[in-house]
Amino acid sequence: MIPVILSGGSGTRLWPLSRALKPKQFIALHGDLSLFQATLERIKNLSIEGESVSPAIIVCNEEHRFIVAEQSRSLDLIPQKILLEPTARNTAPAIAAATLSALADGDDPILLVLAADHVIGDTDAFNAALTSAKAEVNKGKIVTFGVVPTKPETGYGYIRTQAAAVDGAAHVEAFVEKPDLATAQSYLAQGNYFWNSGMFMFRASVMKAELERLSPEIIVAAELSLSNAAHDQDFTRLSQVDFVNAPNVSIDYAVMEKTAIASVVILNSPWSDLGAWDSVWEAGAKDANQNCTQGDVLLQDVTNSYVHASHRLVTVAGISDVVVVETADAILVTTKEHAQDVKKIVTELTKNHRIESASHREVYRPWGKYDSVDQGYRYQVKRITVKPGHKLSVQLHHHRAEHWIVVSGTANVQIGDKQVLLTENQSTYIPIGVVHSLENPGRIPLELIEVQSGSYLGEDDIIRFEDRYGRLELV
Repeated sequence: MIPVILSGGSGTRLWPLSRALKPKQFIALHGDLSLFQATLERIKNLSIEGESVSPAIIVCNEEHRFIVAEQSRSLDLIPQKILLEPTARNTAPAIAAATLSALADGDDPILLVLAADHVIGDTDAFNAALTSAKAEVNKGKIVTFGVVPTKPETGYGYIRTQAAAVDGAAHVEAFVEKPDLATAQSYLAQGNYFWNSGMFMFRASVMKAELERLSPEIIVAAELSLSNAAHDQDFTRLSQVDFVNAPNVSIDYAVMEKTAIASVVILNSPWSDLGAWDSVWEAGAKDANQNCTQGDVLLQDVTNSYVHASHRLVTVAGISDVVVVETADAILVTTKEHAQDVKKIVTELTKNHRIESASHREVYRPWGKYDSVDQGYRYQVKRITVKPGHKLSVQLHHHRAEHWIVVSGTANVQIGDKQVLLTENQSTYIPIGVVHSLENPGRIPLELIEVQSGSYLGEDDIIRFEDRYGRLELV
């Protein structure tokens, strides 16, 4: 069995923690692990009778490739493949690409498709559902997982079953769109409606055959994207010219609603896709006043609230049913009732070209990260961290000069035809238009302060001449 982890979501309703360049699946919302890492941990020790579990195939956005690789490595897990989507086309093209990629190795494995941003509370129930699903797959079925609803939820789609589940599985009668509250209440009362989890299990050849029969344009686009893909390091970069031709549709619409071989396995476990801040509160551990907190938080006479502090002390007093989320460059305050409206804030920020809509102050790169500490007229200050043995690209800038001051570690610096080794409290200067590079030759992280000065300080003012990470044409 090969797990396939879909990690292409944007999670705009969880702004300001979730942003386009680092969406919710890569954020630690509860505890120390991100949702993506928690998903990797969930499959790490999978035990399904008679079925060995291979390393995962991960499908993610091109922009998230290094976050995926780094968060995987931090758990000592190496994916067997990382497929990069050049553009978001929903779940059907992603699953098609993963299916064809698995078949390309010459086997016909069972694929377990999981979303990277789900919380599953009962591991035993999850494993039991997988065992039931495998039995259905061996009958030639495509299995989806329906979660037993615990409330009349209006934010999820539903699966209606034809009859009561037998041995944990039932025939799918219909997929139902997100209902209004009265309809959701009736679903809960009827007992044969389940939340559509967006998780699947199937034999690769079976899914390929159904895609060819029901959505041939998707399978054609996926085939061409793979055959014309570029390969570098750990990544398979799907061809943009071909992938963009795939219809932008979900696997539910492309296959599951049309096929005669759909089966639903019931998952009786706490489950959430953490679609908004009220869901994060609901899924988290709470104190005696039903508050869920993360970070340095002090509460006084507060109830039923979620408070998240990322960079400083956050204090809240005398209110209930609120969400407060603090980051280095933005703060959100709303009620749980209006948690869905956060998406509207992101839309407005994007319309106004605010960088906070897409990027955090701290930005990850394959060589490490940087934190934009301060900026003003014609200057910007960054704290740069370079991992041991890593090197930034050989580059130049047309509009800015740079001053580098080493805080800790050792820096091997190239400035034009000059090579210099810098240690703690030493500094250097890179004039405008001069070719330069920065490398950490040591065994500990290199920390330095970069002061940029010039008429234009955008990240796109860069000409790369050499790069270890395949970014001569990509950021």
